[in-house]
Amino acid sequence: MGDAAEDFISNLPQSILENILTRLPIGDAVGTCILSSKWRYKWATLTQLVFDENCVPISNDRVPVEKSLVKFITHALFLHQGPIHKFQLSTVHLQSCPDIDQWLLFLSRNDIRELVLELGEGEWFRVPSCLFNCRKLTRLELFRCEFDPPLTFTGFPCLRSLNLHQVLVAPEAIESLISSCPLLESLSLSYFDSLDLNICAPKLKYLYLEGEFKDIHLESTPLLVSMSIAMYMTDDIAEHFEQSSSCNFLKILGGVPHLEKLVGYIYFTKGSSNTLAAIEAPDLDFWEKECHADCSFKQLKLVKMTDISGVPHEMELIKFLLSNSPVLEIMSITPCTFVTERKVNMLIELVRFIRASPRAEIIFIQN
Repeated sequence: MGDAAEDFISNLPQSILENILTRLPIGDAVGTCILSSKWRYKWATLTQLVFDENCVPISNDRVPVEKSLVKFITHALFLHQGPIHKFQLSTVHLQSCPDIDQWLLFLSRNDIRELVLELGEGEWFRVPSCLFNCRKLTRLELFRCEFDPPLTFTGFPCLRSLNLHQVLVAPEAIESLISSCPLLESLSLSYFDSLDLNICAPKLKYLYLEGEFKDIHLESTPLLVSMSIAMYMTDDIAEHFEQSSSCNFLKILGGVPHLEKLVGYIYFTKGSSNTLAAIEAPDLDFWEKECHADCSFKQLKLVKMTDISGVPHEMELIKFLLSNSPVLEIMSITPCTFVTERKVNMLIELVRFIRASPRAEIIFIQN
C-alpha cells in the first residue's frame, strides 16, 4: 500500500508536483531528493526559488551562517534545470556579497521574471549591469541597494511592478526608469530624500511614495486608482513649500480622474521649527484660482489623512476633496498628537463642509 501511494505521488503531472514543491520552504523542497531516485532532481526544475536565512542552520556566529547560505544558494542554482521565473533573496546575513553578482548573471540568462533582493544592514549591494539585460522582468523589488542604470539601458518592456526601498539612485534615473517601463501598473518608492519627482506612467494604477519630496508631479497617470503618500516634513522641505509659486497638492491630484483611494501622511521631524509657519502661509484660494471648473474625483471612495494639525491649508484641501468627490464614502482624519485645543474647532469646521456625496462619512480618529 505504501509503495502504491509513493508511485501514485511520484507519477503525478509535473505541474502538480511543482505546485506542491513550490509551497514548501526551499530547504524542504531540496530535501525531497532523498525520498527516492525518482525525486532526486524533481526540485531542480522549480521555476520559483525563494531563499532566506531559514535555508541553513542559524547560529550566533555570522560568518559560518553566511558561508552556509552562499554555498546552499550556489549549489541550488548550479543543479537547477530549465528557466527560473522568480528569484527572491530575503536575509540579514548577506550584504554586498560578490556571489550575488554571479547569481544575477546566471538568472539574467534564465528568463527571470520576478526578482526580489532584500539584504541586511551594512555595506550596500551595488546592482550589477547584467540586471538591466533582464528584458522579461515583470516584477522588481530592491531593498538597500545601489541602482545605477547604464547609458545604454532602454527600460524593462514587460515590468508591471517596481518597488525601490532605501535604494541609492539618481533622481533623473528614477524618472527615466519609470517612463521606460510602458506596462508599469504598481510603483512604490520609499525612503528618498529631497526628491523632485515627475511620474509619467500611462498604465499606472497603484502608487506608494514615502520620503522627503520637494515636488511630486503626476505627468501622465490617467488610470491611477490608489495613491498613498507619506511625506517627512523637514525645515528644508517646509521652506521649499513656502517659497514655491505653485501648489504641490494640485500637481499630485491634477490628473487622476479614476482615483478611488487616497491616503496621506505627514510626519514632522524634530527641529522643523518653521514647518507650521510654512503650512499656514497665505494664498488659501489657490483651489479656486488653479483648478478647472470640471475638476472632480468621480470614483474616489476613500480618503485617509493622518497627523492633521488643522491649519488653513490642510482644511482647505479637505474641503476641496469633500466638495469634488461625488461618490466618496469615507473621509478618515487623524489629528496630530500635539493638537489638543484645536480638535473641537477642527471637528466643528469639518462638519460644516459641503459634501458632494450624500453617502460621505467623516470619521475623526483620536489617538
